[in-house]
Amino acid sequence: MSTTSGRGVAVVTGGTAGVGRAVVRALAASGHDVAVLARGRAGLEGAVADVESAGRRALPLPTDVSDHPAVHEAALRVEDTLGEIDVWVNAAFVGTLTFATDSDPNEFRRVTEVSYYGQVHGTLTALERMRPRDRGLIVNVSSAMAYRAIPLQAAYCGAKHAVKGFTESVRTELVHERSAVKLCMVQLPGLNTPQFNWNASRMPRHPMPVPPIYQPELAGRAIAYLAEHPRSNMWVGISTAYTILGERLAPKLIDLFLGRTGVDSQQTDRQLPRWGSNLFEPRDEEADRGAHGSFDEQAHSGDPVLWMSMRRRALLAGLGGVAAVCSAVTVGVARCRGRV
Repeated sequence: MSTTSGRGVAVVTGGTAGVGRAVVRALAASGHDVAVLARGRAGLEGAVADVESAGRRALPLPTDVSDHPAVHEAALRVEDTLGEIDVWVNAAFVGTLTFATDSDPNEFRRVTEVSYYGQVHGTLTALERMRPRDRGLIVNVSSAMAYRAIPLQAAYCGAKHAVKGFTESVRTELVHERSAVKLCMVQLPGLNTPQFNWNASRMPRHPMPVPPIYQPELAGRAIAYLAEHPRSNMWVGISTAYTILGERLAPKLIDLFLGRTGVDSQQTDRQLPRWGSNLFEPRDEEADRGAHGSFDEQAHSGDPVLWMSMRRRALLAGLGGVAAVCSAVTVGVARCRGRV
């Protein structure tokens, strides 16, 4: 059974670095015991320390999410050790930065296996446990690039488009069977994570997130909020909002804009650490890399889109109240004029 002194048991894939690490910290801070599925030993040790410092139980599970049997076995160990899984967050991914025509087919396949099939494996494994109990929450971590692809990241964008289609399809199946299990997505902007120190890049300059850049704690905050207030889809970052809306309104203009700016905007002339590609082996095996990358001075720690999204009921209620007052005033004025 889940712990009674907290909010239950959470699983986070890719929980040793970047977004996943921020999610581990946020869920532990909100009262969850956390199992971390990832590959790097030092990163796993660091994530465990974060959970335990929040007063919660932690379980590190060395796991490659592209291996479905390994994910299944990890879930068994979680429930044997911590209790029933209440929340499952699929945050693991790997990426490249290269023109599609320069891509190595093996690297392309690996990005798909981890960044897409990893979420499929996690979702199906979680559903195997949650559907019979008719409760639980799954969060698939996606991106604005699930709606609008950009240059140099064809493999990653393809994976995120696939995650969106897979998630929406499975959600309709849960609706069909009237399941109480919740399947959510969160769409993220460019974030200051170690991704840009260890992605597989064939570009001449150092990789960087597409500005505006945000801190990964915003993603952690959003997902911890979803754990208590599930919804189908949640956006983080002003850039996520204008990217998705821009694609809906003027896709051709977005093609032209990204074709002219998207290559340079993902590179910097700064001399920053490169730890080697993490596609086929972890780069946090010997050193814990944490949640943040090399762009702290450029990264925003706040976001009005997330702020409004977390308060949308109160905001809608307020707008409804304002509309009611305006309507009443309008009616009153009309009646007064009628008497005159």
